[in-house]
Amino acid sequence: IRELVIDRLFAFYNLGITPVIPAQGSVGASGDLAPLAHLCLPLIGEGEVFYGHTRMPAAKALHMAQLEPIRLSAKEGLALINGTQVSTALAIDALFATERLFEAAVISGAVTLDAARGSDGPFDPRIHAVRGQPGQIACAATYRALAVGSAIRKSHLEGDDRVQDPYCLRCQPQVMGACLDQMRYCAGVLLIEANAVTDNPLVFAETGTLLSGGNFHAEPVALAADALAVVIAEIGAITERRIAMLVDTVVSRLPAFLTPEPGLNSGFMIVHVTAAALASENKSLAHPASVDSLPTSANQEDHVSMATFAARRLQNMLRNTEYIVAIELLAAAQGIEFLRPLQSSAVLEGILALVRSVSPAMMVDRSLAPDMELVRDLITQGRIGLAGEAQISELSALRLG
Repeated sequence: IRELVIDRLFAFYNLGITPVIPAQGSVGASGDLAPLAHLCLPLIGEGEVFYGHTRMPAAKALHMAQLEPIRLSAKEGLALINGTQVSTALAIDALFATERLFEAAVISGAVTLDAARGSDGPFDPRIHAVRGQPGQIACAATYRALAVGSAIRKSHLEGDDRVQDPYCLRCQPQVMGACLDQMRYCAGVLLIEANAVTDNPLVFAETGTLLSGGNFHAEPVALAADALAVVIAEIGAITERRIAMLVDTVVSRLPAFLTPEPGLNSGFMIVHVTAAALASENKSLAHPASVDSLPTSANQEDHVSMATFAARRLQNMLRNTEYIVAIELLAAAQGIEFLRPLQSSAVLEGILALVRSVSPAMMVDRSLAPDMELVRDLITQGRIGLAGEAQISELSALRLG
C-alpha cells in the first residue's frame, strides 16, 4: 500500500472527516469487510462522512476540504478492508474503559467494606500468598492500603461477634484478582493484534513471495472480547451483591434501605432494583459470541469468529456496570453517614468527598437518577481511580500498562 493512501487517512483525521460506518455487518473473518469498506470508501470519493458535525456525501466533503479522490493501485483496496482492525479497535476501546471501571469498583468495594464494618482478616497477605494468584495478591494489597488509618475499621476490630463476612466482602481479592488476570491476558492479545499483519494474501517483499493464509480470522480478538465480557459481568455481579447487602439491615447492621426513616422512605430500595436489573442483563450479554459461527461466502468461509459483535456488545455491558458501581458508591457513602463522626481512611475520605461533591447525603427520599449519572461520569472520566492513585501506589499497580 502506498504512503499516499496512509497519509490521506491521517489527513481525514486531522481535518475532522469521519467516515460513517455501520455498527453491524461483520462476522470477524475474511477481515471486517463491510465496516472497513465503509471506513475507506471516502478515499475514493464514495460513501458518507461527518465533516465537523454535519453528515454528508464523501465527495462533497472532499470538495470542501480541497482534496481529490484517490485512485487505488493494485491490491490496495484489498489491503484496506481485509483485516481485523475494527474488531480490535472496539475491543481495545472497551479494555481501556474496563480498566477505569475496575479501579472504581475496587475502591467502591473498599468503601462498602468500611460502611458494613467488615473484617480485615480476609485481606491478610498470608492468605493470598499461599494461593499464589498474582491478580488476587495485588488486589488484596490494594484493599489493605485503602483501609489504612480508618477509624471506622479500628472501632470494630475488637468485640465484633460476626465470625465471617458475606462472600461479597471477604472474597473481593479472589474475584477482582481473577478479573485483573483476565484483563491482563486480554491486553496482551490485543497489543499483539494491534501491531499484527492481518491482510490476505500476503506479499513478502524480500523474496516476492505471495502467500494466501488466514490472518484475517479474528478468533484471538473474539476470545479476548468474550473473556472481557465475563470480567465486566462479574464486576457488576459482585458489586450488585454488595449493594443488596448494604440495604439489608440484618446483614449490614445499618438502617434498612439506608434511610433514617424506613417505611416512610424507600431509601436505596429502588436503585438496588436498578442494579439487579443491569446485572441480570449483563449475564445475557456475557454469552460468548465466539462459539456462534455461521458459514458465509457459499461455504468457502465456513468458520467465522463473530469478533466484531463480541467487541461491540462490550459497550452496553460497560454502561450497565458503570451504573452499578455508581449506585454502590452512592449507597456506601450513605452507609458511612450513619457511622459518623468516625472517619474512614484518608484515601477513602477523599473518594467520599468526591462523591459528595456531586451527590449530597439522602436523609429523605428524592430522585437518585441525576446522582447516578453524575457519579457514573466520575467513573468514566477516571476521576475515582485517579483520586485514589494520588494517595496510594497500590492502585497504580492494578493498571494494565
